[in-house]
Amino acid sequence: MSTSGSPGVAWPISQYVLKVHSRCDLACDHCYVYEHADQTWRGQPMFMDTRTVAAVAGRIADHASAHRLPSVSVVLHGGEPLLLGPTRMREILAALRQRIEPVSRLDLRMQSNGVRLSEAYCDLFVEYDVQVGVSLDGDRAANDRHRRFANGASSHAQAMRGIGMLRQTAYRRQFAGILCTIDVDNDPIAVYEALRAAQPPRLDLLLPHATWANPPYRPDGRGTPYADWLLAVHDRWTADGRPMPIRLFDSLRSTAAGGRSGNEWVGLDPADLVVVETDGTWEKVDSLKTAYDGAPATGLSVFTHTVDDVSVLPDIARRQTGLAGLAAQCRGCPVVRQCGGGLFAHRYRAGTGFDNPSAYCVDLKELIVSLNARAGVEPVPVPAPVDQEGRDLPDGLLDRLGSGRTDPDAVRFLAESQLSITRALLVAVADAAPTSTRAGWDLLARLDQEAPEAVAEMLRHPYVRVWAVDALRQAGSDAATGAHLSCVAAATAVRAGVTVQLDVPVRSGVISLPSIGAVTLPEPVTGSATLTVTPGAWTISHGHGRTLVRFDGDPDTAEPHVSGGRWQPSRRLPFGGSTILFEDLDPYRDCHDWKAAERVAAPAFARWGEAMAAAWQAIEADLPHQATAVRMGLRAVVPLMDDPDGTMRSSTARQAFASVGVARADGPATAMMIVHEFQHSVLGALLDLCDLYTPEHTGRLTVGWRADPRPVEGVLQGTYAHLAITEMWRYRARRAQPGSVAHQRHQQYRTWTADAADALLRCGALTPAGERFVHRIAEALTR
Repeated sequence: MSTSGSPGVAWPISQYVLKVHSRCDLACDHCYVYEHADQTWRGQPMFMDTRTVAAVAGRIADHASAHRLPSVSVVLHGGEPLLLGPTRMREILAALRQRIEPVSRLDLRMQSNGVRLSEAYCDLFVEYDVQVGVSLDGDRAANDRHRRFANGASSHAQAMRGIGMLRQTAYRRQFAGILCTIDVDNDPIAVYEALRAAQPPRLDLLLPHATWANPPYRPDGRGTPYADWLLAVHDRWTADGRPMPIRLFDSLRSTAAGGRSGNEWVGLDPADLVVVETDGTWEKVDSLKTAYDGAPATGLSVFTHTVDDVSVLPDIARRQTGLAGLAAQCRGCPVVRQCGGGLFAHRYRAGTGFDNPSAYCVDLKELIVSLNARAGVEPVPVPAPVDQEGRDLPDGLLDRLGSGRTDPDAVRFLAESQLSITRALLVAVADAAPTSTRAGWDLLARLDQEAPEAVAEMLRHPYVRVWAVDALRQAGSDAATGAHLSCVAAATAVRAGVTVQLDVPVRSGVISLPSIGAVTLPEPVTGSATLTVTPGAWTISHGHGRTLVRFDGDPDTAEPHVSGGRWQPSRRLPFGGSTILFEDLDPYRDCHDWKAAERVAAPAFARWGEAMAAAWQAIEADLPHQATAVRMGLRAVVPLMDDPDGTMRSSTARQAFASVGVARADGPATAMMIVHEFQHSVLGALLDLCDLYTPEHTGRLTVGWRADPRPVEGVLQGTYAHLAITEMWRYRARRAQPGSVAHQRHQQYRTWTADAADALLRCGALTPAGERFVHRIAEALTR
């Protein structure tokens, strides 16, 4: 697919907007043509002459023929097209039908304010089969807020007269629908009722044009006023039985199921649309007039350039690339397939152009999430794409990580990207799980609306993702694996304190609530138990309603009432002025290279607390520039079995971001292991977003810390982990006498890491992003 001016087409163009008249008989103050940044209309001819129309028709026909397009759509626009008069209008319609129809079916449409509609016009539209859309913003009060004549007079009565004409039996087929630009100061129900009374065959609800440079109007104290307004209309429309299609809502329903949007305002459909001005100049989509003066201009004309020439312009081709054409922040969003980044024009910001989310981002996300919840559906996930140049990452992130300067902002970004991936995995698990486990998914979807923070916190638990990956790998063959979804939902409900009753699985006599605790029954039975949550209390019952555990209050602090089985709470250890989960209960924690320990007894747990406190002191002293990032980023530590020969053991599981497995040692050694594994965790999260090496490379490299040659990813992981360990030994050497063990260790790790970085740079397996990343490691070693 071409994206520059080279020969070829990025995507065949099938939609054209012809600005057949550049003036208007209304003076709407929200009009992007006359009232926004671009003012090029002032230099345009008043109307499109027959010579220009013939050239436009020829270009469209040639393009449709060359690309064998079964149909093309042409929309007559302005200004106000009806200012042409019936005679000129007939000449344009005849020229378009005569030239285009022999090679492709022509869908002719017109967008009008409707005030000049007459029988003569309507007869003409029947003759040439033109579908007419009318702009109307609701009842008279709502419509007159913006849509007035230049002298301030109301246009509502004339517009309603025109709509009434289109509703007549003879012309009803030509009525395409009503386009309404919403104003959050208007009553949404009153607007809806007025538009419904007009009996349109379809209704479009549009957001007022805005950008980051000229942001949307937001009444004080209202976070998502446009979403709230649209949701009020949606709920009334649904209660009325959806008497007419509303395109925005229908588009979001379609994309939630993985379908097309049919709408450039939302979704990821290729936007194959161009505009022709009255003088015959090609323009990009006309809504760009809201961005800056000259934004839609191409410098091309129908007299000198073909449609193919226009289609390969970068800003046009970009709108046809779907997910790849969006800002990095959008590509990682869980609702990106439905939102699509919003209308292209609304993404504009000075300095970054259109490489931003929509200025309506918060409203679009709230609208989509709320509509999905109302429909009881989860949108089809779009995995965040990986690239080979690091373009999908925030500016400077790759350099900061590579140089060993991981900061809190970097950790937050990686954590949010991991959360998005976990969400997508859960959707896949729910789709693959048997119907019997659906209750857990339904509860989780409900909680995502009522208690989104509790859901996000639960999905950040490292071993939720480990379980999800395992469940997908099992592909439904292990019912207990799928049923764990109910455990995840149950634990979330407990955290949220919502009223709910849910069956949770009993596996080998254990009922597990991730990050909260586990109930072990007297006998290793299977089946299910019942979790009941009410405000301020929750219970687990099993077998004819027999209560096993009851909590009154916060499960982290309240004492349980145990009347059957054995309750084992999840525990936390002090770390960096806060606490970290000590995970010795989760059934999916045993995924490390070294076996996880069983439940740790109280005396040993106390010693773990001492070791973690000492480890934090060592991290602060020996890695001060990354200590805050480690404290923020680390969520759980899993105790590993001690090695019988006394070797220190630590491990990170690829799917368990922000968790480390450690066999306890003294504080300084534990600090080294934590930092070493945290580096692995950070790099794993980065590799989910950006390819640093080509997977096809099968060569192996020799490194100083291993006797056996290692694959490229293993060397990359070890190099990055040893960068931080080198830095820790450097700080320790600064406090030690010359020739000390600390000096020797620093030199050893520095040499190992530098040699490994050099081997990576010479092996030919790194992508451009990988080379940049490893160069930053090498540069850091020279500090």
